[in-house]
Amino acid sequence: MSGNLPAMSRLFLAACLTALLGACASAPAPQAPAAPVAEADEAPPPPERAIPADALYPLLVGEFALRRRDYGTALDLYTQQAPLLRDRGVSAHTTHIAQFMQQEDAARESAALWVELEPDNVEANNTYATLLSRAGRTNEALPHLALVARDQGKANFPILLNRFPELGAREQQALVAGLEALSQEFPDNPSLLLTRALAYDELQQHAQALALLTQLFAQEPYQYQGLLLEAKIRLEQGSDAPFAHIEQALAANPDDSRLRLQYARLLTRSDIDAARGQFEILSARAPQDGNLLFSLALINHEVGDDLAAKAYLHQLIDLGQRTDEAYYYLGRIAEDAGDQQAAVKAYMEVSAADSGDFFSAKGRIGRILLENGKDGQARTLFNTLRESHPEAQERLYALEAEVLSGAGDSSAAMAVLDAGLARLPESSSLRYSRSLLGEKQGNLALMESDLRTIIAQEPDNATALNALGYSLANRTQRFDEARELIERALILEPDEPAILDSMGWVLYRQGHYEDALFYLERAYQAFPDPEVAAHLGEVLWVSGKAEQARAIWRDALQKDPRHEILLSTIQRFDVSMLQANP
Repeated sequence: MSGNLPAMSRLFLAACLTALLGACASAPAPQAPAAPVAEADEAPPPPERAIPADALYPLLVGEFALRRRDYGTALDLYTQQAPLLRDRGVSAHTTHIAQFMQQEDAARESAALWVELEPDNVEANNTYATLLSRAGRTNEALPHLALVARDQGKANFPILLNRFPELGAREQQALVAGLEALSQEFPDNPSLLLTRALAYDELQQHAQALALLTQLFAQEPYQYQGLLLEAKIRLEQGSDAPFAHIEQALAANPDDSRLRLQYARLLTRSDIDAARGQFEILSARAPQDGNLLFSLALINHEVGDDLAAKAYLHQLIDLGQRTDEAYYYLGRIAEDAGDQQAAVKAYMEVSAADSGDFFSAKGRIGRILLENGKDGQARTLFNTLRESHPEAQERLYALEAEVLSGAGDSSAAMAVLDAGLARLPESSSLRYSRSLLGEKQGNLALMESDLRTIIAQEPDNATALNALGYSLANRTQRFDEARELIERALILEPDEPAILDSMGWVLYRQGHYEDALFYLERAYQAFPDPEVAAHLGEVLWVSGKAEQARAIWRDALQKDPRHEILLSTIQRFDVSMLQANP
């Protein structure tokens, strides 16, 4: 059935929807705002639109779904009906439901229709601009924020920079040009001044950023984001007093805890004692704030005052806040002091298996036990942990193997991984760990078998493809096969430094030195790791660029003077004149 409903049916539907919307008011799904009551001199509301008969049932089902809190069904129905009905209220309602469901694509699509139907609606434009900015479509968002600024004078222009670093250079320049053009219309808009300053800072044009902040402070002397940006720039420039403006703002507003907290965090980069003082002020005003207590514990540990650090950690435990982290750091402090018994006792109290501290703590217990020759107790520890935390047994098998391998018992580590895979044969992570250990032991057949099993199960596993390709390039003469695997990995993750390094290495092994340098230089620029430095230096050396190789190796040695691969590479070329500190 199609066509328009009779007036009685329309009234019945309106009554139903009104009642249902009222009933849903207590539900957490956001609702479209009520239309303002028209004043005498305002234009009358648009005439009632007839509702198509075939939309009656889906709309009713959608509203009943909202009442039952079945938001997924409601959203599906509304996203189907909104483009068919082309009703501004339905489009707004769909947008709000999609936002509540955090379905960004659906929200953006419905908001676009809402703006099309109500091009001058401030909420519609503001919502659409926000959604476009989150998607990285900042240049499309700018005119919608401009409309908001024209109507209200206040627009959240900084949202345009949420994904600024991800934009290409051309898009970044286009956005900056758009902001500059808009500044002709709004030369004194604080939000626009701040956004332009932030953009110039991202582009490393600090003089322009500081000039814009001066204009901003002329209107709002203590604008929060502006103060932080100015301090960041001054700090990077090596200013003698990078925090002078923040200190002035705190002197004028000593109760501004938000600014004081950011000031304290900035101070941790340059003056840890001053940072401690600021955190103490904050904690004195909010003694039950576990985050502040935890920060004070870490800062005091950093400056060597472990007595104060332990006191703050015990306060956290007494308050029942961040207890796992508190026990973990109590263990670290005890271990650093040589009190292994106290360290183990503290580490055992870390109980939440969904936290990183849990695995770090249990790993440290295992290492302590192995250091003291208590191999049986270490095995019992991990067996007990797997029984009490079955959801974490995969990670616990890997952790036990890592601890054993680190203690030099690779045979026991292999036995643990074998046992883990016998229980969890589909575990790619355990199989990957076993492949690495197999290569370390010289068992290239096991390494290759495990990696090929992973690749068969997960053809797009770039890590496994790269690992197998690099191992074949490094340990065999199967260079063409290795290169094919690495090329597959590089297609999946074209900017991953480890894969770039592998590509450079296999090209070097094939004798393509110039091509190898292209990839190795990219890898080293993105990730200046000693192993990448060893590879890059070797290719430079054999290419006749000895001084460049020395410079790369010298820099890497300063960072890690005991790196095995780096040292063996240097020794292999008998670069005896190389010094870590020339």
